[in-house]
Formats: sequence, structure tokens, C-alpha cells
Amino acid sequence: MSVESPATTASSATTASSVAEATRAVVQEFIAARVAGDTGRLVALFADEVDWRLAENPVVPWIRPRSTAAECAAQFQELMEHTVPEEARASVDTFLVDDTDAVLMGHLSGTVRVTGKSFEGPFALHLTVEDGRITRHHLYENSLSIAEACAP
Repeated sequence: MSVESPATTASSATTASSVAEATRAVVQEFIAARVAGDTGRLVALFADEVDWRLAENPVVPWIRPRSTAAECAAQFQELMEHTVPEEARASVDTFLVDDTDAVLMGHLSGTVRVTGKSFEGPFALHLTVEDGRITRHHLYENSLSIAEACAP
């Protein structure tokens, strides 16, 4: 049985707090780069290899497997090419950070350029930040609404 001293416990809490603060800062930078459409900055924010999860959807051109920083950053550019940027909306209702993990929950909507159809729904995004870079990007969204908007 080990017993930690109050100083050790305080030090651990301070370390955990600083890790969470660093995670929050990277995620906030990610959001800012995403909103600005700054693909170069997004590439720098993603790790060389990323655990990317987004339910595959063969009728949605911007949804496909990805694993490198460049592929992950390109998803945002592809999304803008296939949707009407002026009609894209996203709101974050919840932003939770625990150590290296962050979860954002909210609502998104948009219009597919080719069909003119709209999609909308809730989303949850789980990010993991290690050494200042995003190593996990798991997005859960209303894929049915998006697929229906892409269908002719």
C-alpha cells in the first residue's frame, strides 16, 4: 500500500491541470483554424498518424478513411468544396476536457452544393491531444441526414 503525501497529491493535480489546459488550448486552436479554413495550420495541429473515425458513407464525397495529418486537414477543404460555405453552421454546446481528451458536442447543418439539399443534426467530437498535436479525431454525426442531402 502506498500513501501519497499532500505535496505529491497537489503536484499531481497541478500536472493534470496543466495537461488539461494544454489540451484545451490545442482544441481551441483547432476550432479557430477550422473556422478560418486554414488547412496549413490544421496539418500542423494533427499528428503524423491520426486515429480518425467517421462512419464511412459511400454517398458522401468528403467522408472517407483518413490517417495522416494532411488527409485529416484535407477533409475540411473537401467539405467546403462539396457544401455551400455560406450556409454551413456549427454550434458547440458542450466542451469537456479531461487530461489529454476533449469532447465537443453541439449541432451542425449545411447544404450540399450539387443537390441543393440541406442536412442537420447533433454531433459529438472526441479529440485526443498528445505532445501538442491531435492524435485522435472521432466524429459522431447524423450521417443519415448527410447521406440524404447528397443523394440526387
